[in-house]
Amino acid sequence: MALLGTVLVPGARGDDWNRKTTITFSGPVEIPGVHLKGWSVLPAGTYVFKILDSQSDRHIVQIFSKDERTIYATILAIPNYRLKATDKTVVTFRERPAGEPEALRAWFYPGRNWGEEFVYPKARAMALAKETHVPVLFAAVDLPVEVAEPIKSADEPVVMQLKQAPILAIQPTGEEVQLAEVVTAPPAIADAPVADPALPATASTLPLIGLFGLMALLAAFATRTAAKRLQ
Repeated sequence: MALLGTVLVPGARGDDWNRKTTITFSGPVEIPGVHLKGWSVLPAGTYVFKILDSQSDRHIVQIFSKDERTIYATILAIPNYRLKATDKTVVTFRERPAGEPEALRAWFYPGRNWGEEFVYPKARAMALAKETHVPVLFAAVDLPVEVAEPIKSADEPVVMQLKQAPILAIQPTGEEVQLAEVVTAPPAIADAPVADPALPATASTLPLIGLFGLMALLAAFATRTAAKRLQ
């Protein structure tokens, strides 16, 4: 139920450091976030997705033109965990009535167990939740929805507003709920090395080195004693 309108993009290409991914939409797609004036809906075509900033529990995603010369949108997103990763890019949509563009929901980068769940303005989130019958994330403060000039830096005031905005979810009934009720955060230690469960957390190689040293001393003593007996 969570992955309505899932589309696999076998030809998508990506770079790990900013997760640059080229995606082709076969139809018009409504986008959230702060978009370039007049571009709240992207026409069918090829676009490039990149992470602008991911230094916190909220990420900033940007959508570029195919040649990467134009930034159409800068979008606030929350990491959303899933149990199984795929080797392809996955983009999910919120299904809309016939004749309406599908609304962008999430973007999963190849090989990762979590993706970017996009955050909508509150009024739009309420409408989408009622139409699609699933919760929609929204920013609980008023944020700009369009700009005359593209956002090119993570230090721009609009980006700082996105990073600091409180986020909630709206249910199809209109009820506002906490983020944790509809989004599964990635495990905090998902990327940490796994320790040997047979050893305590403080285990080290020092005791083993000491044991080898003691054995070497005993062997030397035994050799010396045997040599004296042979004299």
